[in-house]
Amino acid sequence: MRFKNCAKIVKLFTLFCTFAPDMYTLNEYLPIFVGDDLPEKGWDSGMYCLETDRAKILRSNLLRGFVSCFAFMLVDKGWMTIHYNGRDLTLHPNDLYTYSPGLPVDVIATSDDFHGLCLMADEHVTIEAPSVHDLVHLANLFIVQLHEPKQSLPPDAAQHLSVKMREIIGYLHSDHIYKGEVLRMLYSIFLLDLQNAQQRAIIHRQTPQRVEEIFIGFIRLLPSHFAQHHDIPFYADQLHISPVYLSRVVRQVTGRTVVDYINQMLLMEASFLLQTSQLSISQIADHLHFADTPSFSKFFSRLSGMSPKEYRMG
Repeated sequence: MRFKNCAKIVKLFTLFCTFAPDMYTLNEYLPIFVGDDLPEKGWDSGMYCLETDRAKILRSNLLRGFVSCFAFMLVDKGWMTIHYNGRDLTLHPNDLYTYSPGLPVDVIATSDDFHGLCLMADEHVTIEAPSVHDLVHLANLFIVQLHEPKQSLPPDAAQHLSVKMREIIGYLHSDHIYKGEVLRMLYSIFLLDLQNAQQRAIIHRQTPQRVEEIFIGFIRLLPSHFAQHHDIPFYADQLHISPVYLSRVVRQVTGRTVVDYINQMLLMEASFLLQTSQLSISQIADHLHFADTPSFSKFFSRLSGMSPKEYRMG
């Protein structure tokens, strides 16, 4: 069986090198990245987690393309340097790196003793899974790291996430009758734990209390109102501050803009509706309170790289 797996990997790698597609699904990417560590069955469900070392992580450079998935790399030993979205990042123990779908990444160097845990979830599977959608809908603010994809976690938070990731690994390699259902539940728990750790990190920064209160207030308002209100003045009015001050607070705390947050929520909701609902594109545009269908299509194309129709046809 292992010989057949190796033959399949060679065939896939040859195909990828020949056609060099722009975007890989997770199931296309894993045979190259993971190789013989894949379990015999049950891995091709759109989610995978593994312990990785220097040899494995450098293997990811073999693919000349991008991966349509979310990925979370937690370093627990050594270091690694990557080139991500135009800049270099070095990760050390307890650092968590979040990969957003479609961005180019190259591993530049690692220490000989590098070791980490990597959890990957296919973008479309994540969006389409009803049991995960609501959690991703809330946690999306922190999954999509436009400003800083690296976060240094307190040791206890890093240890907690590593335990969750190893639990996922255990179920991936098990013959549990309800493996798929359990994995989706564990992924949901991981996202909530991740969101908790990241919000705690924001709260514990040396930021004035009033600034923290305003930012957290904005985060709490956004999931309930982003579809109807795309404008900064609405959120500022709800918080009883000026739009300029709200913009300054969000930029101070995260390095991102209010519009970044609103747009990412709109993109996630639009992607979910295009993949899972029978609503027409014009109905989705109306549901998300765009002025008209062309405005929605222009917005979606700018942020996702494809038109709503292309995305729906997949």
